[in-house]
Amino acid sequence: MKMEDTKITVLVDNKGATGLRTEHGFSLWVEAEGRNILFDTGQGSALTHNARQLGVPLEKTDTLVLSHGHYDHTGGMAELLTVAPKARVVLHPGAVIARYSVGSGRPPRAIGMPQSARDAMERLPDGGVIVVLKPLRLTAATGVTGPIPRETAYEDVGGPFFLDPRGERRDAIEDDQALWIGTPKGLIVCVGCSHAGLINTLKYARWVSGIQEIRAVIGGLHLRRANDRRLKKTLDALRSLSPGMIAPCHCTGEGAVRALKDGMGTRVARCHAGMSFLFPPDTGRGKG
Repeated sequence: MKMEDTKITVLVDNKGATGLRTEHGFSLWVEAEGRNILFDTGQGSALTHNARQLGVPLEKTDTLVLSHGHYDHTGGMAELLTVAPKARVVLHPGAVIARYSVGSGRPPRAIGMPQSARDAMERLPDGGVIVVLKPLRLTAATGVTGPIPRETAYEDVGGPFFLDPRGERRDAIEDDQALWIGTPKGLIVCVGCSHAGLINTLKYARWVSGIQEIRAVIGGLHLRRANDRRLKKTLDALRSLSPGMIAPCHCTGEGAVRALKDGMGTRVARCHAGMSFLFPPDTGRGKG
């Protein structure tokens, strides 16, 4: 890999290559502009094991970006901050609030950031936690969107998410944010679950970065509960945005992946833990 390349490795996903652990969670290792950025940490059982298997030096993490505060994206924080105590944590303040999944005739389930992760952040030195309320540049060509405006009428958070176990206060998941990397051939957008809506996220990332062409989208798209209307409108918008590659992971849903493949053809790439995507200045390709 050359210094001017961007490389993204899927460390944690619901699916994985042989020898890797899988879980309902998500994490990406991003090498860009000489920086080592970890995007989410999964639930915690797979992160360090998979990193060792893939030769990813988690101890060299300089920045941990959290897409939002759900347990399946923050559960590995305590272990990560043990091996990389100098890493800065970038998150929206809402990432630490209590939240629940309520519905489907089952008891309420707490799905917020685990206490171990909160405790680990409390132990960080001054400056170790960066609170994001607006777009933030990490380097000249990488940044975090901060909270994403909800503009489309057909996108929602994707599930029965609440701020209380009784299911009385809907959770808008206002802490949802994306990581973007600018390259000479367009924008790479990394998403955790796209709770703000995939199309909202991509349009805002374009506005924040000032880059209109989208080279790749990698991450969870949270379309598994999407109805036919939402899927159709999402596909129509994607055709208009014309990303060069879409790598749906984690919470996208098998039906939605099939719909994306039917609608976008070879632009939709397979994605699982162990996959790596190399983006040289001139072309981009995935492997693994």
